[in-house]
Amino acid sequence: MTENRRLAVIIVAAGRGERAGSHTDGPKQYRLIGGKPVLAWTLSTFLSYRACRDIVVVIHGDDKALFETAVAGLDCRERIRTVTGGANRQDSVRAGLEALSAKAPDNVLIHDGVRPFVSHGVIDGVVAALENNDRAALPAVRVADTLKRGDDMGKVTDTVPRAGLFGAQTPQGFDYQTILAAHRQAARESGAEFTDDCAVAEWAGIPVRLTTGSPLNVKLTTAEDIAMADERLSTRKSDAGVAGTPFPDVRTGNGYDVHRLVPGDHVTLCGIHIPHDQRLDGHSDADVALHALTDALLATCGAGDIGDHFPPSDPKWRGAASEIFLAHAATIVRDAGGVIMNADVSLIAEAPKIGPHRLAMRQNLARILAISEERCSVKATTNETIGFAGRREGIAAIATATVVYGAGT
Repeated sequence: MTENRRLAVIIVAAGRGERAGSHTDGPKQYRLIGGKPVLAWTLSTFLSYRACRDIVVVIHGDDKALFETAVAGLDCRERIRTVTGGANRQDSVRAGLEALSAKAPDNVLIHDGVRPFVSHGVIDGVVAALENNDRAALPAVRVADTLKRGDDMGKVTDTVPRAGLFGAQTPQGFDYQTILAAHRQAARESGAEFTDDCAVAEWAGIPVRLTTGSPLNVKLTTAEDIAMADERLSTRKSDAGVAGTPFPDVRTGNGYDVHRLVPGDHVTLCGIHIPHDQRLDGHSDADVALHALTDALLATCGAGDIGDHFPPSDPKWRGAASEIFLAHAATIVRDAGGVIMNADVSLIAEAPKIGPHRLAMRQNLARILAISEERCSVKATTNETIGFAGRREGIAAIATATVVYGAGT
């Protein structure tokens, strides 16, 4: 989030959670998983998100004591304030939005309090869409299961085609004034009870951008969901032999690519067109930076290399923009449960100069990967006139990607 744009977050935690059953710890957002309340895990992720400075938690009027107990051990507790929710989710969200009106943010994220495994990577994707001037953004995952429609007797009536179907997640992001106006209008004019905030936006005619969700970003609904979340987070001996700290599955992949230089008028590096008296020769646009980074991402989940997915023998990819390859690799990583934490590219070339284009390159990597710019690095060095790079016969790139698998933060 750019420094001159304010981002606020609304955490919806006013529900009663009947499907999770009654419990001495109260509603499901206050149940313990891994030794802490569900809501505390959720809040910790947003408190550690650098761009977020204002958090409003919508709670039930009966839960004030439960809430205070849940957040007692959190850092930056002073950044959290509460409002009392309404009769349903829609009323509760509107109460949260109204609470922000005195010092209105530019953008707002609205998140379910019982999605404790939301990652910074998922949040980054929503924020990036808002920075790209979308007024509404929705993290989602493609539906993988075959869908059946049933009747009241419990029999299948037909199979629903799953092409183009997505499972909606949160946080859902919005231009603040746009979603506030939509909620106010819906309260006045619609008798429908909307199940999420993008449904309100759709009803108001606001286009919604799909961003990349995560299979790990589940909503805890039933007692079984809570038990599984507790098992995942509970204190156990890690692979490193340290009791009480689950060992994170952090993987690093490397990639290398080189293309020769031939007479031309530009090169494409990190997707950026740079005027030059030579061009890179290759089947696609020969973007060595994106090719190397594609291989680095694929390496983190053993998914082969760029040639396996986009063979140069296939005429379909002649002249193709290499961001297609990188975006495909990012999708493979996320479908495997990975969260992209860092992308680093080093270019080896005598010319052209990379420095004037470095910021644009980082911004483009952030856009393609749907992560924040601070997680993208581009560096360059010459080869001191030694070897093929030093003789301006080609440009090489070395890339490293860091991905966390099976993590909620």
